[in-house]
Amino acid sequence: MAVTKRTPLPVAEAVNKILNHTRLWGIEKISINECDNRILAEDLTATHDVPPFNRSPYDGFAIRSEDTKHASLDHPITLNVVETIGAGQVAEHEVKSGMAVRIMTGAKIPEGADAVIMLELVKERVADNKNQIIIKRSVKKDENISFQGEDTQEGTLLVKAGTKITPGIVAILATFGYHRISVYKQPVVGILSTGTELLDVNEELQPGKIRNSNAYMCAAQVRAMGAKIKLYQHREDNFDSLYKNIKEALQETDVLITTGGVSVGDYDFLPEIYKKLGAEVLFNKVAMRPGSVTTVAVYEDKWLFGLSGNPSACFVGAELFVRPVILKGMSVLKPHCKVTKALLSKDFPKPNPFTRFVRAILSEDIDGNVVTPAGLDKSSSVSSLIEANCLIVLPGGTRGWETGSEVGVITWHGEGSEWPWDHPLFSKSSAIKTVEKQR
Repeated sequence: MAVTKRTPLPVAEAVNKILNHTRLWGIEKISINECDNRILAEDLTATHDVPPFNRSPYDGFAIRSEDTKHASLDHPITLNVVETIGAGQVAEHEVKSGMAVRIMTGAKIPEGADAVIMLELVKERVADNKNQIIIKRSVKKDENISFQGEDTQEGTLLVKAGTKITPGIVAILATFGYHRISVYKQPVVGILSTGTELLDVNEELQPGKIRNSNAYMCAAQVRAMGAKIKLYQHREDNFDSLYKNIKEALQETDVLITTGGVSVGDYDFLPEIYKKLGAEVLFNKVAMRPGSVTTVAVYEDKWLFGLSGNPSACFVGAELFVRPVILKGMSVLKPHCKVTKALLSKDFPKPNPFTRFVRAILSEDIDGNVVTPAGLDKSSSVSSLIEANCLIVLPGGTRGWETGSEVGVITWHGEGSEWPWDHPLFSKSSAIKTVEKQR
């Protein structure tokens, strides 16, 4: 088999090639009961004022503030309570001079009232068969009233399309009557693990075999990105059977991730399979460690991601390249990993001919963010992923890093970023200056 020529692309250039081919996955309407963690495909606007009317924020009495103008400890005033209303009820009486309406939290302010005095600030009594309250302080106009529209006014833009639906947004949907919501469709992502050495998770170990960790790891990553999953496993290191597997998988998926088989070994068939498919290969080598042999192609509006069979390299490839395809297809506003900076807690002496992504633990102390490489720094390492919550990004062309150096870090938790790759700490010149400051 001829060796495919590979020219390494800088990471930013590789990601940009991907973005130039992304498309939207389409839109569907779903129930409010099914929308958790989905991505909005429409702007949400307020369909009415909140509150929709002036209401009481406390249990108390709706009154006319003018009646309390001269009230004091020495000169209490008495008001007749003409009715009681709870939340959802409307007073039958207009509040006139000398009158009060007992009102519960959330109830509409009666006509004529311009203030509410809290329950605990009055004394209640019955005199001459009338319910009365005694007030010993003045009450200002508009005191203890939640006014119509003070929270939100009708027509206000509340949430933009491309936002993930959280429990708080579900509350907004319910408040404004959005019982069916437009969301972006979830792409179906197939994961096909190659290699006769792979056993499934429920199989006993055998000589020369390993369990397939990549498929389940990738599935967890992709589910967290908001996609649906279909798992496949290829058992034979055989060109024809692998080609058939891939053709079949492409019929029922939008994105197909293969793990392993993209290098230049005797059983690395994927470059030739892409060629036979007629797929457009966007790139087949990236100037990065781990995962330099990562290959991405498009075929009839379908995506083919050839990720490394090494677990850590596979993990990095999914976060850097698969993530923006899935999220950009749902118009997510920040489809890339989030960028931050931190101080390196210990030396990292390895030279970096290519940009290196180091699995690491990001924490915070009194001096700010601190980052510590996690476990064994080999692409085949699984244990380094146990505690890792970020990737240290070390620019290519650097000769190793000292404790205390300021480094760029990307994380896949929480809010992402619009475009991380122009961060100054990701460039060699900034990196050299940073290290020189420590000497």
